[in-house]
Amino acid sequence: MAKTLADRSAPARSLRTTLRHRSAWGPILSVGCGTALIAVHARAYGSWLIDDAAITFAYARNLASGAGLVLQPGAMPVEGYSNPTWLVLLTLGRVLGLFDSGTLFGVPDYVAFPKLLALGCCAGVLVCCYVAARPLTSRAAWAPLVAGAVLAALPSFVIWSFSGLENPLYALITAALATLLLRASLAGTLLHPRIAAASGALALLAAMTRPDGALLAAAFPLLAVWCARSAAIRAILISCASFIIPFGLLLSWRFVHFGLLVPNTAVAKGGIALGAPQLDRLRELLSYPGWPATIALLIGVIALGRRRDHRAALPALLIPLALAVLAYTLLPEDWMSQYRFATPVWTLAALTTALVVTAGLAGQRSRWRALVLVVVLAGLVGAPQLHRDATAFRAAPDVPLCSIAERYGHVPDRYADLLGLRSGTLLVPDVGGTALTGRLRIVDLAGLTDAAIAEHHHRGDMRGLRDHVFDRARPTIIHAHGHWSAATGVLGDPRLARDYVLVHADQALAPNQDWIRREAIADPALLPALRADAGRHIDEINHRDATVPTRDCGPVLRVGR
Repeated sequence: MAKTLADRSAPARSLRTTLRHRSAWGPILSVGCGTALIAVHARAYGSWLIDDAAITFAYARNLASGAGLVLQPGAMPVEGYSNPTWLVLLTLGRVLGLFDSGTLFGVPDYVAFPKLLALGCCAGVLVCCYVAARPLTSRAAWAPLVAGAVLAALPSFVIWSFSGLENPLYALITAALATLLLRASLAGTLLHPRIAAASGALALLAAMTRPDGALLAAAFPLLAVWCARSAAIRAILISCASFIIPFGLLLSWRFVHFGLLVPNTAVAKGGIALGAPQLDRLRELLSYPGWPATIALLIGVIALGRRRDHRAALPALLIPLALAVLAYTLLPEDWMSQYRFATPVWTLAALTTALVVTAGLAGQRSRWRALVLVVVLAGLVGAPQLHRDATAFRAAPDVPLCSIAERYGHVPDRYADLLGLRSGTLLVPDVGGTALTGRLRIVDLAGLTDAAIAEHHHRGDMRGLRDHVFDRARPTIIHAHGHWSAATGVLGDPRLARDYVLVHADQALAPNQDWIRREAIADPALLPALRADAGRHIDEINHRDATVPTRDCGPVLRVGR
């Protein structure tokens, strides 16, 4: 009899196993297709990386090689990066020979490795979307594809996720935190000590990836107070402790090692300012996907919150999103285009959109299906402008690493070689690619990696900055251009003409000038040859930039290569 029952149950077990396998393939394909959509858009920008990313690359190289946390071997320790977790990943890649060592799949690994990391983080974001959607809708398998389509449609997200900066890791951590809070809220386990500790740990990772990520530490306390009132005190204390204690240790180490409680980059860029500019930045952010898409998503969120079985998910979605928007508006205005600091906003907005759409697809009422249609059509309204943004950026991307490596790394080294200089210093505002390829000691005009100049920028003391440059730093070679020449007044200072000789002036990018200290030119007869050589090589670089702005510059970036 027992054998007969076992024989009868065998087909049922086989059917359940088959169904489980089939149900597993749906999310996998959805994540894969969503990630592929993002990858296709990212491919349009070729090998482009932003020069600021190369600052972290240089620190990773020196840390892995034993030179320490410095921009250049032998330089003073200055925290010229603001993304320790991303720095750790790049350093591990360098140690394993996957980064800054040669090529991967025929592509320079300084391009391939950070972009592959970015692709993995994007896939992780889509996995979070699926996990978040599972308790809300029977169509959860569609959530990664929907979120992937939304993110792939946003040039801002794709550009900065594949720029070499920490943006994709920050997006993944933000998505993981929102997913944790949402699942815990729906399961009624939000106040469990493990959930509280995990939320604090994720907020810590966010703060170690971007300084403004520290604001996400408020997500759990706010949600706990919203959902549980006074009963949340113990959980809030656990969450705060899991963030504050390790973050306090990080601040203590930073102060001992660098003498500051914040990254030097934060000193150079200035602090938080409140006022009308923040409202303007909020308006620009909300209008970027197009007002129809923003309004349609808002309607969808309200509709989602009206459903009793989904109501607990609403604050878990909106509180992290509101904190991400607040962090963006409070940050100092960024000179880079396409909303570099908005990556977590787009990530959480895509997660919310995916939940609205999949809940609507699973809904039995026609009004839910109509809502999904409205959201999709509203998104399509803004598509032409987003396409134009992507095309314009592809034609003229922000400060390519490769251009900086050649123009401000190799060219000043050629000056030094022709003059027979074994050593010297270079004042320049773009230091990422310069640090990877130039042998001259860098004096950072932007102050990101120079504590003294950062302090002058922080105080707005440009006269003191010029005194520091001309009377104390006294660089062998000076280069300034665009904003940096106008803002600092370096090229207009009378000490420049007194102590330096003009070697090159780029008329197409004026004022864009190279100057060499007079005392470094032992033989003035070398000047004509120096100027001719500079003009020839700089014209070649400018031509390559104009022809293929998203190119790479060889298999390795090294001094002299």
